[in-house]
Amino acid sequence: QLTLVESGGGLVQPGGSLRLSCAAAGSSLEYYAIGWFRQAPGKEREGVSCISSSGSSTNYADSVKGRFTISKDNAKNTFFLQMNSLKPEDTGVYYCVAEYLGDCPRRIHIQPFDYWGQGTQVTVSS
Repeated sequence: QLTLVESGGGLVQPGGSLRLSCAAAGSSLEYYAIGWFRQAPGKEREGVSCISSSGSSTNYADSVKGRFTISKDNAKNTFFLQMNSLKPEDTGVYYCVAEYLGDCPRRIHIQPFDYWGQGTQVTVSS
């Protein structure tokens, strides 16, 4: 059973940066699609970014393209979301996700992910 634990959230000023981490335990991430979702108060959950299990596909929501970067460290069984040029509208709870042999479609939310972290709060405010 795969478990995911996020860290790295917090309060940051607009224009600042944060790096979220997601540590996996119970199984190697080697054959898993991995990704990040977020949910702001009163808004629907949004797929932010993902990498397919094969590593051949990486996608970002239009709202974060050019500012966020997803990456994976197989040796540490951990993946990351580097967030730069943060905006107030990036505020929300961020969840890391994983799916065995999963894909990473352009429309991230259509890929079901079975494994979710507990969420970490990101607040962008001056």
